[in-house]
Amino acid sequence: MTKQGKVYLIGAGPGDPGLLGLKAKECLQTADAVVYDRLADPRILAFARKDAEMVYVGKASANHTMRQPDINKLLVKLAAEGKVVARLKGGDPFVFGRGGEEAIELREAGLPFEFVPGVTSAIAVAEYAGIPVTHRHVATSFAVITGHEDPTKGESTIHWQGLATSVDTLVFLMGVENIEKISSQLIANGRSADCPAAVIRWGTHPEQRTLITTLGKAAADVKA
Repeated sequence: MTKQGKVYLIGAGPGDPGLLGLKAKECLQTADAVVYDRLADPRILAFARKDAEMVYVGKASANHTMRQPDINKLLVKLAAEGKVVARLKGGDPFVFGRGGEEAIELREAGLPFEFVPGVTSAIAVAEYAGIPVTHRHVATSFAVITGHEDPTKGESTIHWQGLATSVDTLVFLMGVENIEKISSQLIANGRSADCPAAVIRWGTHPEQRTLITTLGKAAADVKA
């Protein structure tokens, strides 16, 4: 009888290994194969079995080890071979993690999968910098927005006017390359140029760095 394969779409959290969930750790410890991205800390990968197949599929801006369609096919292939697969993603699988795309591919192939939520960087990174995304005296709403839209879409689907004027805290992920466009769009649609802003890199890692500025000065300050 052929062993039943299964894929666990796992959120590894924003970087600090201490933020990895218990269920995520258990899945790693039992997986036959681990498919991981560039944000997976080596200390998290160390939970995998010594004999597990380790496959790196990291993606950085304009530098993809493996294209997303190929990652989808890889997950299908491994599960179809009867392997238990830990698909390890930075943050949470559903917060710009392409987890939905991978799940659709697995479902169409008739293969079982399960989501294991992770701590999203959208909240955790700001929190490590001492910035609450909500505060009852300051911010009663927040939104998480991609700072790097799919370039094949042709035009932006971000609702700049609504974001600029109706949401208190705006969290842009992967936005450094487009920070000038982001800030100018928000200001053009009604957000004050004096609005406090923070730019954070390597969130929750020991080398985390936070730049405190304003929306109008953010692009220039990051460049400097």
